[in-house]
Amino acid sequence: MKNIVTTLILSSVLLFSSCQSDYLDLDPLDAQTEASYFKTTANFKAASNDFYNKMVSWRAVDNSNIYSFMDFGTDLTSFSQEEGRGNTVAGVSDIYWRNPYKYIRANNILLTAAAQYQGDKAAIAQYVAAAKFFRAWHHFFLLKRYGGVPIVTTVIDINDEVLYGKRNSRYEVMNQILTDLNEAIPDLPLEQNIAAADKGHVSKWAAEAFKARVLLYEATWEKYVGTTTDGDGVTNGAGSAGSASNTAAYLQEVITLTKDVMSNGGYQLWNYNSQLNNLSMYYLFNLEDGGSNPAGLDKSTNKEFILYNKYDFGLLQAGTNLSHTVGSRLAPSRKFMDMFLCSDGLPVNKSPLFQGYVKVGDEYRNRDYRLTSYFVDLATDAIPVSGAIKLFGPGGDSGSGYANRKFRAYKYGTYRAANTESADYPQIRLAEVYLMYAEALYELNGSITDAQLNESINLIRVRAGLPALTNAFVTVNNLNMLDEIRRERAVELFGENTRYDDLKRWGIAEQALNEPILGSVIQGTDYQGNAAIYKPASYPYGELSVATGKGNLNALLLDPAANRNFQRKHYLFPVSTTQMQLNTKLLQNPGY
Repeated sequence: MKNIVTTLILSSVLLFSSCQSDYLDLDPLDAQTEASYFKTTANFKAASNDFYNKMVSWRAVDNSNIYSFMDFGTDLTSFSQEEGRGNTVAGVSDIYWRNPYKYIRANNILLTAAAQYQGDKAAIAQYVAAAKFFRAWHHFFLLKRYGGVPIVTTVIDINDEVLYGKRNSRYEVMNQILTDLNEAIPDLPLEQNIAAADKGHVSKWAAEAFKARVLLYEATWEKYVGTTTDGDGVTNGAGSAGSASNTAAYLQEVITLTKDVMSNGGYQLWNYNSQLNNLSMYYLFNLEDGGSNPAGLDKSTNKEFILYNKYDFGLLQAGTNLSHTVGSRLAPSRKFMDMFLCSDGLPVNKSPLFQGYVKVGDEYRNRDYRLTSYFVDLATDAIPVSGAIKLFGPGGDSGSGYANRKFRAYKYGTYRAANTESADYPQIRLAEVYLMYAEALYELNGSITDAQLNESINLIRVRAGLPALTNAFVTVNNLNMLDEIRRERAVELFGENTRYDDLKRWGIAEQALNEPILGSVIQGTDYQGNAAIYKPASYPYGELSVATGKGNLNALLLDPAANRNFQRKHYLFPVSTTQMQLNTKLLQNPGY
């Protein structure tokens, strides 16, 4: 914990101003001290602007890595990694414990300075609110990762008790997060009142949407996971001090908050299907200038992102080899490919429109537009043709028979070379708000009306080329409404740092993550017996019979169940050994 006692270096502050296309040269403030810096409103604004640089996004900050937060290795991808397999162990150090506390310290320095400020308090209220928002943001990051953690709301020094005390419970951390957000929201500007030069800054609607995310996460965690990961707070974990039955109250507030954002925020889904051959969900995530898509659309057309990190090809590129990495690391699993609905709104095992797997391109036809937006032949940006995909072993872009292009630059290699991608990074977008609204309604009431579906999930389905989801449709086709809501969330938010969180808060991570990971169907397809496009000996685990849209068929087995051992303890990460040595009252999470 001593690692969180650091000196704030007020330097490299990125100002969102009218200069240089909404960016300004970094203001060298490293000579300033904490005490002397906060003298004017501009000082508070400059310090608060730096908070935006500390969210995990494309560009690495303090050794963070966006690829730790794109859900690689879940049940939806053919790529396996240790987190999804349940192979997480306590490390010697952990930047994802240290960094948030460093950032919280910067938030607390601004808040302390604001309390002592002799100038116009109203003029700095927005920046004070931003500090509280980001303090909540970082505490929530810690809560999701570790459960209960020490709450830090002051600028601490080496003698402060919090450095040597026990962890607060997750319920106490939640209360602090909600307190900060409740205090921040009234003083944040409406999106409609944020100047063009400051777009990307947190608005009232962004804070409400984030609060809804926090509440939905904790409401469903309490409903499905409960106290099973808390530990007793004596020999392990953070304990359950302050736990209460908050599920109903939290869900009701999610509904209220999301409804407010939906009705008053002025946001809209980015739907240019008519101009982009029904591929809006591809081009939205690599949107830059007019050269980033065949319709010549630029970032000014995007009213869907509610909170986002701004990038620019000339001023701030992502610098993270994005297009190359997501091609293989987000390649879909057999399970995910079959999760996409057919264009009649039915699953592949129920729809007469499903074309099967005989030809490599068959399963792409008559499907949700998001399937072709995400997963087509990377060489042609089209549905693959027979012979185009070669199964010569796992590990490459086509090792599973599939590749991903969500987040991949348009005309990668020509329009954008490696590390130069500059699309904005969405932290919160309107589609998630619609999904939270629908899920909270169903979780609270055990039902959702057609009218409520029409003002939320069905707007997303329009963009996906799907018919409306209705209660009658669910009943007639023997579907489950909650499963359909969760399906929409999985498909829509793929790769956006939601899947691990969702599986855990729904209490089904052990089931989902211990299933074998499979790739292309082999049995009865053009691959079978064709050495020119399929080399069985290159796949160490062979094939496995699995339920598909055409009954049980053999598919490539990429990671068998025997390799996977995800347990309830893995719902939380372990505390690093260094932190436990620095503070002997920090107890390890249960099971580690």
